[in-house]
Amino acid sequence: MTQRIDQDHSRFRKIVRGKIKQNLRKYITQGELVGRQGKDKISVPLPQIEIPRFRYGQKGQGGVGQGKGNEGDPMDQGEPQPGEGQAGNLPGEHALEVEVTFEELAEILGEELELPNIAPKGRKTIVTKKDRFTSIRLTGPESLRHFKRTFKRALRRQIAMGIYNPDKPIIIPVREDKRYRSWKVEPLPETNAVIIYIMDVSGSMGDEQKEIVRIESFWIDTWLRFQYDGIESRYIIHDATAKEVDRDTFFRTRESGGTMISSAYKLCAKMIEDHYSPSEWNIYPFHFSDGDNWSVDDTALCIRLLRDEIIPAANMFCYGQVESPYGSGQFLKDLKDHFPDDDDRLLTSEIKGREAIVDSIKAFLGRGK
Repeated sequence: MTQRIDQDHSRFRKIVRGKIKQNLRKYITQGELVGRQGKDKISVPLPQIEIPRFRYGQKGQGGVGQGKGNEGDPMDQGEPQPGEGQAGNLPGEHALEVEVTFEELAEILGEELELPNIAPKGRKTIVTKKDRFTSIRLTGPESLRHFKRTFKRALRRQIAMGIYNPDKPIIIPVREDKRYRSWKVEPLPETNAVIIYIMDVSGSMGDEQKEIVRIESFWIDTWLRFQYDGIESRYIIHDATAKEVDRDTFFRTRESGGTMISSAYKLCAKMIEDHYSPSEWNIYPFHFSDGDNWSVDDTALCIRLLRDEIIPAANMFCYGQVESPYGSGQFLKDLKDHFPDDDDRLLTSEIKGREAIVDSIKAFLGRGK
């Protein structure tokens, strides 16, 4: 029975995985999964899933489908249109919420977008410790008691003593029957990685543009955390000046000032210099803006900071330009003018709306860097 339940559960999980993969683009563009995450799992809304099975009716019962019918009757009577018909007392279709792990979600993302696994650059690793249960011992706390081993030991003892009654199979362990799990501490090396998110919060970046950044950063986070065991996230916002903030402030800040992108790049370069040695860390800066910048001189300073300080230290630098009715979009053109197309250290994408988020994610993560 247990084996059959496991088979049914495995079959159900495959159906769920297929449904998520089928609707992945919708989940990404509509941002349905953002905000549904827990610590290790995320809640995914799916249409009600019915596992196919045979249903047997009474012998000799006629009809078409589930209704009455006679030989020669047409099978297609048409379906009622939305809004037509009278009120009824039958339940409608309901969405089913299924929990999946971030690892499963990242695997689905990688399969659907054909993302290659990342080859880490940094050599340093964080060594953590994990308790692994490897053996059984005769003493220990009750919280670590191995119930199956204890039960088997008690059963064998009662059978050997002739006191086991199969008609009343009551098993009562005594002190010498009890068995406890034993563990050893194992070091776990984890690859070091940091994501540095940079966002333009000037007056030309509206709520919709910030929501696009929030959705895309969620999926970038999901993929990179799947690729690295140890990862940090840092957040920088900028208008005419830049500052580091926490995640919540990053997505909720409203500003109305001008834009000097170099202020953010200076802070990013200093952050890398102070905390993240390129030989020891995998560094991923992601900058999102509508492409407006204060002056040609500031753009020239940005190009110098990228070329001399940020890009040489990073696995790759990604710039996503979110289309805004108020932004000129000039900064993306300037980057393309100063960096050749075959330089895969700097990746750019033009995000004209939510439908473009998927292509932007693939442009950034499709190089396996």
